[in-house]
Amino acid sequence: MQLHDVWFVLIAVLWIGYFFLEGFDFGVGILTKALARDERERRVLINTIGPVWDGNEVWLLTAGGATFAAFPDWYATLFSGFYLALLIILVCLIVRGVAFEYRGKRDDASWKRNWDHAIFWCSLLPAFLWGVAFGNIVHGTKIDAHMEYVGNFLDLLNPYALLGGVVTLTLFTFHGAVFTALKTVGEIRDRARAFALWVGAVAALAALAFLVWTQVNNGDNWSFAAMVVAALALVGALVTNQLGREGWAFLLSGVTIVAAVAMLFLSLYPNVMPSSLNPAWSLTVSNASASDYTLKIMTWVAGIMTPVVLVYQGWTYWVFRRRIGVQNIPA
Repeated sequence: MQLHDVWFVLIAVLWIGYFFLEGFDFGVGILTKALARDERERRVLINTIGPVWDGNEVWLLTAGGATFAAFPDWYATLFSGFYLALLIILVCLIVRGVAFEYRGKRDDASWKRNWDHAIFWCSLLPAFLWGVAFGNIVHGTKIDAHMEYVGNFLDLLNPYALLGGVVTLTLFTFHGAVFTALKTVGEIRDRARAFALWVGAVAALAALAFLVWTQVNNGDNWSFAAMVVAALALVGALVTNQLGREGWAFLLSGVTIVAAVAMLFLSLYPNVMPSSLNPAWSLTVSNASASDYTLKIMTWVAGIMTPVVLVYQGWTYWVFRRRIGVQNIPA
């Protein structure tokens, strides 16, 4: 295995980590409208992710930076072709972070309501658009012989990619509902478990259609194995959620996301962005990668810094591991 293959795997791991972690806090942001019945319950939901949401976004920054350094042509084509969609995601992430910090700065109902709208929409839109983006990456886009995207924004809104958006939206919402049940007590915990049942059923149907479509078009034995793991984990998450075993349900919903994203990358390799115009014009791990010297330096830096980041983030989750409820929120 050459270094560009190693970095393809590492970038896949970074995206898997990002969707596993940011997936549930996108879900919680969406659920602030669906589960919370008053201000105190809404604060409970926000407080479940308050200490960790910004740390979860580190995975996105690292994935983007690693792509820029290890596969500059992939980065350039991706960000030029998906510019509008990625800009919307970026604006949403900025506004969402501001909303978490500013909604409690004034004791005014309309002020908090406006920021609550921002949290909801800026969680929902990225959850949907990430699925659209990765659906297009796997499905193939209009890339010419110069490694340039020559399509338009409407080309990205094809049925396969839109189905991918529905999958990530529903799967992240399910992941967030299970996380809410794991982190709360009282009525809001019961509501989260009930909500997780039906949104998980919708996610299962959408994910099954999307993953089977992916397997038929691009799959191999490895991607088929990942698809089976994703399907079994999602069924297990639904069952354990109904049994009130929130820890197992959250773990299995996370395994679903890990296996589903792994399947997409397994289906993609050795391409990084297939061309729908001519397969010979596709960007691959070899023709889109940086020099070996650059990849060697990156490997040393990653080997030193990655354990530090993992230990610190794991410690953060350990410190804030306890459940909370409305009794922990002052009136």
